[in-house]
Amino acid sequence: MSEGAKYHLKNRPSQELTSRVELDEILQQGKFVTLALCRGNEPYIVTLSYGYDPGRQVLYVHTAKKGLKLDFIKSNPAVCATVIEDGGYVPDECSHVYRSVVFWGTIQVVDDPDEKQAGMLVLLNHLEEKESVIQSKLLKAHAASAKMEVLRIAIDEIHGKTGY
Repeated sequence: MSEGAKYHLKNRPSQELTSRVELDEILQQGKFVTLALCRGNEPYIVTLSYGYDPGRQVLYVHTAKKGLKLDFIKSNPAVCATVIEDGGYVPDECSHVYRSVVFWGTIQVVDDPDEKQAGMLVLLNHLEEKESVIQSKLLKAHAASAKMEVLRIAIDEIHGKTGY
């Protein structure tokens, strides 16, 4: 996230989350990110599991070597995405408990083999709890790296919102 990143919610400032700690917490606890991509006038949306690196303010995802996502990314690396922490609907209050972030940034294929491996480690550490499972999956990912791409999403601007 660049130092100039904006943190504001124009329409409902009482629901705005501005704390970097809270925004990072939502990204660290989430399991899925929904990406909005565009190629010309054609939109595309996809939900993926991810790993978040708070030190670099980037998310990592993986995908096949060919496919619609990559076609869109090659055409336009700009991305808008959301991560939602859903606490559920509150019966009899017509309310919903949630926290969410929407962010804008750029997405690109990771070419550097060391970063590709590091990105997979971030992703696995984000999703798995057992070190033995992480190491096993990392070895399989390394062996399969010729068949997959690791993508890095750099956050340029982020907004958070809460319904608590």
